[in-house]
Amino acid sequence: VKVKIPFGNKYLDAIFSVPAKTLTHGVILTHGAGGDMNFPQLVSLAAYLASRGVLCLRFTCKGLNVAYRARAYKTVVEYLKLSDNYKLSGVFLAGRSMGSRAAASVIRQLSRDGDDDFIQGLVCLSYPLHRPKLQSKLRDEDLLFIRCPVLFVSGSADEMCEKQLLEDVVSKMKAPKKIHWIDKANHGMAVKGRTTDDIMEEINTQVFSWLTENIELEHK
Repeated sequence: VKVKIPFGNKYLDAIFSVPAKTLTHGVILTHGAGGDMNFPQLVSLAAYLASRGVLCLRFTCKGLNVAYRARAYKTVVEYLKLSDNYKLSGVFLAGRSMGSRAAASVIRQLSRDGDDDFIQGLVCLSYPLHRPKLQSKLRDEDLLFIRCPVLFVSGSADEMCEKQLLEDVVSKMKAPKKIHWIDKANHGMAVKGRTTDDIMEEINTQVFSWLTENIELEHK
């Protein structure tokens, strides 16, 4: 289902992947610095989750400024929260690369405003912890303030997220957290000798099982 979400004096293009059965939870997905909501990894993940009962809303927001992307993301969260068509008890924010930074920033803002009951967790695909070859400047400020569960899916050879550095940051986080390393994958999640479909299947199953665990915990 294609929708246009009002954002300032413009609209954000978005697509709902709607499960066949009754749904209680949703995931909002967005892309990295390049590309849009039709980035193959996001399309694959949305289809996989929707086929297993999780509503997915993915959206496009062009713009290389993280604060701008976070404002857009916040607008999408509000839109879904107030939606009459889909009554959800909670939502997980997810993004690829820069999109995951924007998602982390939104969660930090909403928790500061005391308005984060709707948000159940964060999924970071290829979180860009630092620029290539610039390991001294870490983009970890939002992560350290987050309290909801966080899943990182990163390539062990990601040139924007050195393995040891992410493990160090995660060890300081207060939130329940998990890292799933895709062996030998780079920032784009490509691995020599493995097909794209094979890697996407690994990512999708990891994300879905983590979501299921966290949804079940919340209902206990």
